[in-house]
Amino acid sequence: MQHSFERLVRFESDDGATLYGDVTDASSVSDLVGTTVDVLEGNLQDGFSKTSRTASIKKVLSPLPSVHYFICIGLNYKQHAEEANLAIAENPVMFAKPPDALAGPDDAIQIHPVAQSQLDYEGELGVIIGRDAKNVSEDEALDYVFGYVNSNDVSARNFQMPASVSGGQFSFCKSFDGFAPIGPIIASPKIVPDPQALNLVTKVNGQQRQASSTGDMIWSVKQLISFASQGTTLRKGTLIMTGTPSGVGLFMEPKTFLNDGDVVEISFDELGTLHNTMQFESK
Repeated sequence: MQHSFERLVRFESDDGATLYGDVTDASSVSDLVGTTVDVLEGNLQDGFSKTSRTASIKKVLSPLPSVHYFICIGLNYKQHAEEANLAIAENPVMFAKPPDALAGPDDAIQIHPVAQSQLDYEGELGVIIGRDAKNVSEDEALDYVFGYVNSNDVSARNFQMPASVSGGQFSFCKSFDGFAPIGPIIASPKIVPDPQALNLVTKVNGQQRQASSTGDMIWSVKQLISFASQGTTLRKGTLIMTGTPSGVGLFMEPKTFLNDGDVVEISFDELGTLHNTMQFESK
């Protein structure tokens, strides 16, 4: 598919307008506020086109205003499977998040009291589908990718494990409002030609917790798209969260969960840094 951008940013401009822009200077991705970008016309559904206008970024917003369907992948990194001491399934482990799980970069994530006791992070590569896909082969799967984005599969582990609590399902513990922050930009496949060659770092309050590569994935991005599209239409705008590597708080010794005020930063190569503050609601 055609891409009219390198790094797509959605933002509030100095005059209060909500705009899309193309960040062509890679060095600007680490500090977008105050950056002047080329303005794009359009949206994900209708496509984007270049304009002759520029605008300054006052506030970075979620690069997608909405996501109708999150497909999430569990246990998709070899080292994560090892730290969890879990057998690798014959097929990708899939679950879903609802639309209201979406949050943007720099957003404070409001944590409901029932989700506070074992709150955890999962740095993940997000893959956005750019056109409707059904029965897609692995060879053509990457042709359906709109772009790549940092994402955090925020998880309330007290509703996930043990299986006697959750029945073995993952959706509820990961589906609270704001539990799928993404951003700050969407990198086109022109910028990320090989999604299996990206390095990831996750930090909590500046301390490194995860450091891995998408090369450690059990199922690659193209395999996931092909598998998920079997007999099932992946609509344009579907976001696939492709799983997390080792280093989550659940499997640290001792277990180390997130607290009120903790700042989680997630960075993949070329994608900038997603950072969100956990904000516990009053009990």
